[in-house]
Amino acid sequence: MSLSLAQVSGSNFSYQHRPLAQCFDDLAALGRTAVELWGIAPQLHVPWLGDAEARAVRREAAERGFEVVCFTPEQVMYPVNIASPDTRLRAESVACFRRAAELAVELGAPKLFLTPGRGFEGEPVGAAWRRSVDALGEIAAYAARLGLECLLEPLQRVESNLVNSAADAARALADVGAANLGVALDTVAMAVAGDDVDAYFALLGGRVRHVHLIDGAPAGHLAWGEGELPLAEILAALDRHGYEGWMTVELFGDGGYALDPRAPLERSLAAVERALAGGV
Repeated sequence: MSLSLAQVSGSNFSYQHRPLAQCFDDLAALGRTAVELWGIAPQLHVPWLGDAEARAVRREAAERGFEVVCFTPEQVMYPVNIASPDTRLRAESVACFRRAAELAVELGAPKLFLTPGRGFEGEPVGAAWRRSVDALGEIAAYAARLGLECLLEPLQRVESNLVNSAADAARALADVGAANLGVALDTVAMAVAGDDVDAYFALLGGRVRHVHLIDGAPAGHLAWGEGELPLAEILAALDRHGYEGWMTVELFGDGGYALDPRAPLERSLAAVERALAGGV
């Protein structure tokens, strides 16, 4: 298998109650060489984070020997919704992503992570879809001028009523028409939608440019071995399709992970290493 543990990036997703420096120290101790940064308060709150502060974070990462590979501003839990029917909220959301793109440059992150937003439940889907596509196009165009690639992640139905499956993502990419817009394959969202890795690559091919590698039952953001997803099969399929990008272990505070964030990450990395070696 050519897929490697070296492709597994760390993140601060489960470190929201810890200093960012502690996250970086743990990731370095666990042998990571890359980090995906979650733009969340109090660590990296997009509306407040200054350029100089972002450059300082980049230096902190570099001092520990890893690069920032993706900037993922929070866009589900606080009021950022690019498909909102509220004109002011939608405009502020797009502005937030434009600012996030600028911060990605300062952080040294080549990729900016996007999600589709959602319309009102009961609203005609077409109207919300058009708002989402227009906003994605605007953000991707701005990011392209800054030299950035964007990633669109399908979400679970409880998170979005627009892009939930590989087929939805393929349609969104076609409608946006931006060469710098790819897709992030989230293993839990994939499983909840009834998709698999083969379906993603059949529909999207090389547009699959990032992976959130997490266990679930099938939902959740669980450490590997605590859910029911077939890790070895997922990795074998990614390898079969020649995937060469990053795979972030995206652990949130589920199961008390935020109280002891290093231990579940260490367990997950060990599980991935065993699966790559042909174990279980």
